[in-house]
Order: sequence, then structure tokens, then C-alpha cells
Amino acid sequence: MSCSCPPASGTRSIPGLVRPGPLRAVLPLLLFSALPAMAQDSGPALDTGDTAWMLVSTVLVLLMTLPGLALFYGGLVRTKNVLSILVQCFAMAGVMSLLWITFGTSFATGSSDHLFMGDASKVMLKHLTPELLNGTIPESVWITFQMTFIIITPALIIGAFAERMKFSAMLIFTTIWTILSYLPVWHMAWGGGLFHHWNVLDFAGGTVVHINAGVAGLVACIMVGRRRGYPGPSLAPHNVPFTVIGAGLLWVGWFGFNAGSACAANASAGMAMLTTHAASAMGVVVWGAMEWIIQKKPTAVGVATGAVAGLVAITPAAGSTTVGGALAIGAVSAFVCYFTATKVKHMLKVDDSLDVFAVHGVGGIIGAVLTGVFLREGAAAEGMTVATQTWAQIKSVLVTIGWSAVAAVIGLTVARFTVGLRVSDEEETGGLDRTIHGEEAYNTEG
Repeated sequence: MSCSCPPASGTRSIPGLVRPGPLRAVLPLLLFSALPAMAQDSGPALDTGDTAWMLVSTVLVLLMTLPGLALFYGGLVRTKNVLSILVQCFAMAGVMSLLWITFGTSFATGSSDHLFMGDASKVMLKHLTPELLNGTIPESVWITFQMTFIIITPALIIGAFAERMKFSAMLIFTTIWTILSYLPVWHMAWGGGLFHHWNVLDFAGGTVVHINAGVAGLVACIMVGRRRGYPGPSLAPHNVPFTVIGAGLLWVGWFGFNAGSACAANASAGMAMLTTHAASAMGVVVWGAMEWIIQKKPTAVGVATGAVAGLVAITPAAGSTTVGGALAIGAVSAFVCYFTATKVKHMLKVDDSLDVFAVHGVGGIIGAVLTGVFLREGAAAEGMTVATQTWAQIKSVLVTIGWSAVAAVIGLTVARFTVGLRVSDEEETGGLDRTIHGEEAYNTEG
């Protein structure tokens, strides 16, 4: 509908707008009244895309333990012990979730003024509200994402002493170790603690998860002792397809583990996803080639383990390396882990049942150190060179090794003097499924 009056000279009448004169008069008032709202909106806002990706990543990381790791480990043990592995993985999901909710979050993420541990400010998640954000995602989503990390870390350790530790001892040991080692190392790396002050790069848990768990596993398998019949053909895996399926689930879940550690659906997540896959693919090829050359046969267990070795090593570097660096890290890790698992542990007569230290410990060490070597431009803190970054990485590795080892000794010692570490010879011979859990994986009757 046209205006019946002609517009003022030099202007056009636009329906719904105030004429220029009055607009100039009220504009300062409008801007002044908007200032509080503008100040309120200056912080980060909830991003639904980031939130959706972190919800998916959380599910993917939980998938790594249940059923990924449970199947991977379960297939590698003998028939009479497969349920014990599954029960232990489920137990870690339950116990560690409660630990993280009640006080773990607080002592890991508390005050960044402390070098080694947080504080009690977030016990029982008393700070949490539905609206509270962590960056652009809900704090509740971020807490749950990190909960899946504390679940899988002690679950990795159980592969080192598989088929011979008491269930009660396992619960005591892993709980004490998690409190004494996982939470402090988490704080040192990601909570503003010691490693942060050193400008250490650990994108998704090279120190926090893999070196930490690998060293604890090595200490545990030594203190518990070797399995009956070790070494020998009687200890061969009972179900290789389980192991390969489990490794496949780990590979898929690792995209949540690494790319999810960007905590947003952004370019960093995309690069982490690519480098993660590249390193794992190289791990498969190198491990399989090593078996083919040395043993004349590439095995299913071998290529599955090679994939995991590549995934472990790229974890700390996923957000800071190039694609070429990822390929190099995957190759070096698979090469060294292969010889550690097939030669070194037998030379040392260490019964690391499912190669926890050989893959996670050694692979984590390699990945953490090489993170400093294969830096993408602009990934390091200001003033850090390849040399200074690599030295910072080495220091974090040494601290994690020593810290985890001491915590493991304490946890195992407490378990030994309370319930005893090892099952009896009769229980070990009969299998932990039947003697400890009262079940059998396969019904042989009828």
C-alpha cells in the first residue's frame, strides 16, 4: 500500500521504519540500552554442532571399552577365562564412572594453581548445572566424555595380568592406582599442572592413558608372576575373530577418542581424524609386513595389533602433526612394538599376557616423544622449537613412567596384604570363569 503523502525531499519512505529525523534521535538510546545484553553475550555460546559431535564422540569412546576392548582381550585369552575379561571390563565401567562422578572430576580438573592435583571444589559435581558450559558444549557432556577415558585406562591394564589375578585384588589395585596416578597425571597434562607449564603436547592421552596404563601393566604382571605353563602353546588365543572384531571397534571408536578431543566439530577435529586413520593404516601394513618377512605368514592377530599400535602412538600427536608425521609415527610404533611383543618380553621372561606394555606403554612413549619431532607449523607454543618441544615431551614421559610405577606398586602391595594378588593353582587350572564367577562361556552339555 503506497503512502498518500509524498516523501521528504531526497528520501524514500520504507514501511515499518522511522523517518530519518526521529531515528537519529533515538539511536543513541537504543545503543545504550543494548550494552548490557552485548556484554552478557560476549562469552562463548552453546554450539549445537559441537555438542552433537561431542555426544557422538562420547558414545564412540565408551564403545572402545564395551564391547571393543572386551572382545579384543576376550578373544586373546583361553576359553576358560573369556568371561573373566568381560566381567572386568564391565566392572571398570561401573567403578570408574562412580569414582569420576563422586570426586575424580574434582581432583583431576580442580584448581590450576596446583602442579600435581586439583582440589575438592567439584566433589559430587556440586558445581554442575544444566546451563553450565565448557567452551561451546555443556559441561555435563564434557564430564561424560572424560568419564569414558577414565573407564578405558584401567581396563587396558587388566590385559597384563589376565588369567591369574583375583577379581577382588583387581578392584583394589585399579581403584588405588587410578586415584594415585590417573587423576594426578590427568591434572598435570590437561588441568593446568606441571606438563602444562612445560608446554607439553598431549592431544588425547599419550601420557594420561597409554604410558600410564602400560607402565602399571608391566609392574602388575611382574608382581603377580607368570601364568602356569608360560611360555607355551597352551596359552594360545581361543577366538581370533573376537579379537579382530574388537580391534575394528577400537579403530572406529578411536575417532571419538582423538578427533573428539578437539571438543568441537572444527578443523582440529578433522585433522585429528585424518592423522589417526593414517597412523593406524600404517601400523597394519608395517606389522603385517614384519610378520610376513620374519615369520613367513601375516596373521590376523598381528594386523589387528598393528592397527592398535598405530592408534596408540598417534594419540598425543593427533592434533599437532602433519599427515606425513602421522605415517612416520605409525610406522615407527608398529616396528618397535612388534619386536617388543615378540622378542624383548620373551628375552626378559615377562608374562605381559596381552602385550599391554609392549603396545600401549612402548607405543605411547614413542608417540609422546615423536610428537615433538613431527610438529605441524604453528602447533607448538610460542617460542618452542622442535628441540625444546621434544625435550618437554621426554620429561613428561619420564615423570609419567615413574609416577605410574610407584602408584602401581602401592596399589598392588595393598591388594597383596588384604586379599592376596593371585588365584590358587587349582582356580587358575580350572579357569577364572568357573572358579571365580561361577559361569562358563560355552555350554558343553548336550
